[in-house]
Amino acid sequence: MQSQTTAIRDRVLSALQPAHETEPPAKWQQRKSAKMRERLVSAAVDCLVENGYPGLTTAAVAARSGVSRGAMHHHFQTRMELVAAVVDHVVYHRMRTFLADYFEAVEQRKDEPLIELACAAHWRSVQTRDYAAWLELTVAARTDTELAAIFDPAARRYDEVWTSEMIEAFPQWQDHWDLLKLANDFTSAIHMGMLLHGPMFGSPERMERLQRFAARTMQELYENR
Repeated sequence: MQSQTTAIRDRVLSALQPAHETEPPAKWQQRKSAKMRERLVSAAVDCLVENGYPGLTTAAVAARSGVSRGAMHHHFQTRMELVAAVVDHVVYHRMRTFLADYFEAVEQRKDEPLIELACAAHWRSVQTRDYAAWLELTVAARTDTELAAIFDPAARRYDEVWTSEMIEAFPQWQDHWDLLKLANDFTSAIHMGMLLHGPMFGSPERMERLQRFAARTMQELYENR
């Protein structure tokens, strides 16, 4: 079981891995440059989460990272180059977080249904910094055509890669592919909606109850398929 889950995880992450991260740099100068790029992207994610998409600028990221504008522009000459790197980073790391959490839960499971474990792991994954950045990009891309040109293809690739691996991850659904896709789409949509409605709900207990309801609904969908 562990070798199978490792293979699934590795395939998904390999398909989503940003191009500049596919092979570790061989030379010291390249490693130094890669670390600086990673530092800048991480700072950019922080700017995005804290100040929204308008706050994601090269100037803000340079200031937050404590580097000069020249050093910033050495790695990202334009704002949209930086945005593209953030999109790749967020797509990859939100999937990595979910897979690590889910497969760890599977290895430690007792009698819990796999579907409920998956829903719980997904709910935890959407409460992360990377998903907060993903959500900001999702909302901003609705009205910003320049961002949409970068974000929408990345989002579709994320969905296509995960969809292609879902049967491997949940073999018990193999004869009911349409229901599996429906379950995935429902869970993704309701969890995003829960995050957006969180300030209005104002109660962790209310959110937890809704999350459990969604998980049970998916389990019942499987049992009654």
